[in-house]
Amino acid sequence: MSESEPEWVPWPPPRARCPEGAGRSIPDLIADDLRILLVGINPSLCSGATGYHFATPGNRLWSTMHQAGWTDRHLRPDETSALLALGIGITNLVNRATATAKEVTRDELRAGAEALRRTVEFRRPRAVAILGISVFDHAFGEAHVRAGLQSRRLGDALLWVLPNPSGLNAHYGPARLVEHFAALRDVIS
Repeated sequence: MSESEPEWVPWPPPRARCPEGAGRSIPDLIADDLRILLVGINPSLCSGATGYHFATPGNRLWSTMHQAGWTDRHLRPDETSALLALGIGITNLVNRATATAKEVTRDELRAGAEALRRTVEFRRPRAVAILGISVFDHAFGEAHVRAGLQSRRLGDALLWVLPNPSGLNAHYGPARLVEHFAALRDVIS
């Protein structure tokens, strides 16, 4: 291992708070011609510590994807590479691990949206799903956004906004998350 490569904490993280992940970045899970590119706000501290997307215990992405029919079983964060075989990738608007998304600035989100546009033009996914309704406004400058298919595209990709699957998102319970994720699955299948 080179000096520039972080030493990742094994999965599951030994401590839910994972302070050693602060400020770290994690590699995108991406390939050309994906069916769906999921776009998180930024990595959690546990993601920064482990090197796995959506690694905080209690994050509902993995159970939601399974219950919505995206995966044939409930995957764990350390199995993210299985998503590529299903045509699903993951990236973040801001690749800096923080304790909460509130630590990310609007300028960082806007810069992340511009970088995402370039990534989508190069990688050409069929759909891009931003995970977070309010973050969509901050990153893309569009107020009053609702979850679901958006009227515009991002490059050639369908543009979706899905509720943030974080366990901190009290506005969307598990059943509503599954409903929104299943709607995207139905269009992309």
